Amino acid sequence: MNLKDIHTIYFIGIGGIGMSALARYFFTIGKYVAGYDKTRNRITTDLEKLGIQIHFNDSLGLIPENFKHKNTTLVVYTPAVSSDHSELKFFTNNGFLVMKRAEVLGLITKDTFCFAVAGTHGKTTTSAVLGHIMQPYNATSFLGGISENYGSNLILGADEVSVVEADEFDQSFLQLSPNIACITSMDADHLDIYGEHASLINSFQEFANKVSDVLIVAKGIKIKGLSYAINEEADYKISNIVRNTGQYVFDVTTPTNHINDVVFSLPGNHNMMNALAALAMADSYGVPLESIKKSLQTFTGVERRFSYKIKSDALTLIDDYAHHPTEITAVYDSIKELYPVQKNVVIFQPHLFSRTRDFAEDFAAALSKFDEILLLDIYPARELPIEGVSSLWLLEKILNKNKKITQKKNLVKDIKNSDAIIVAMLGAGDIGMMVEGVKNELILEQKS
Repeated sequence: MNLKDIHTIYFIGIGGIGMSALARYFFTIGKYVAGYDKTRNRITTDLEKLGIQIHFNDSLGLIPENFKHKNTTLVVYTPAVSSDHSELKFFTNNGFLVMKRAEVLGLITKDTFCFAVAGTHGKTTTSAVLGHIMQPYNATSFLGGISENYGSNLILGADEVSVVEADEFDQSFLQLSPNIACITSMDADHLDIYGEHASLINSFQEFANKVSDVLIVAKGIKIKGLSYAINEEADYKISNIVRNTGQYVFDVTTPTNHINDVVFSLPGNHNMMNALAALAMADSYGVPLESIKKSLQTFTGVERRFSYKIKSDALTLIDDYAHHPTEITAVYDSIKELYPVQKNVVIFQPHLFSRTRDFAEDFAAALSKFDEILLLDIYPARELPIEGVSSLWLLEKILNKNKKITQKKNLVKDIKNSDAIIVAMLGAGDIGMMVEGVKNELILEQKS
């Protein structure tokens, strides 16, 4: 299929972070774009402001007429949409070209020099850093989060070089044709799809086999490639780390070079590793280290990745997408590094019944580290409830006694009743849409 022959693209699930990046891309290059999503959110509002027509009821009558011509329309859908969705069934049953997001991303990037960032953690930050590094070199980057530097999940460049997240969910990353890639981590996740950790690792090996030029892997990952690490021997190594007024300053050794006094502002060793992975990929491509150094210093972050919503001596509110025990631990470690003596409280919304079940003990251990724990109900996403699996069930496994179940309507009250100074709101569900409201109410409370 030649995308040049397609004039209209209809998105089912257009408000998702990955889907909306594609919608922005097609709209920007002059295609007619419209779509459906279940709920209105900030992303859909931003797309509507561009001129993209979006509706929020599953109704054939709401699909614009010019998107009902199968010879010129591509339909893109997210796996989160159920197979009995009436619009999806209409397009599928009437011979339209219907593709998953990952397939379309593969088509867009197959004729480009493709950088692909894989891993169960760190994909979005690493690809955002890499996209920022490659922006002066006219790369187009499709991100799984909103880059704070660009206020978008799309960094639009030309069509010769692309940066993409290589998503392991549903083996989506096997649709890509990467030239340079990295693997940041291979922790057990998506066991509802893979069944067991070994199958997930096999899928990563398949992805690695598709890489044509250079593969970069975090040290310890048992897949052949150039390694990267902090304070350990590796092909790419960070050393001499100094924390200086909210920033890290460190040196980097590459297979052929060395650079001193690299400055990076995101907290935590995991973010230094993300920066190093991006540096290694860009260096392998031939970007000068001085140019990479400049980009790392000016990188400001990704929304919902340790994002400050309030930052004062009286109260600090942090928003993060963390939804896996390893990610929760990384957030905790960053908080303890930055605020070693201040009391903290975590508000966590578990994501998926199956993930909560599969990693219950690890979730309990990670959450128990915080001074105080508030648990919201499980966000089901694409799943039906699993008998016996609930937030109350998870709460009972948490050893810390300072814990309770909370409800969305009680969040601000519970935060105000706590004497914690550092508040972290974590999760991949709709907790991200609650943060602004919580922030505004807390700011009003501070002023009154």
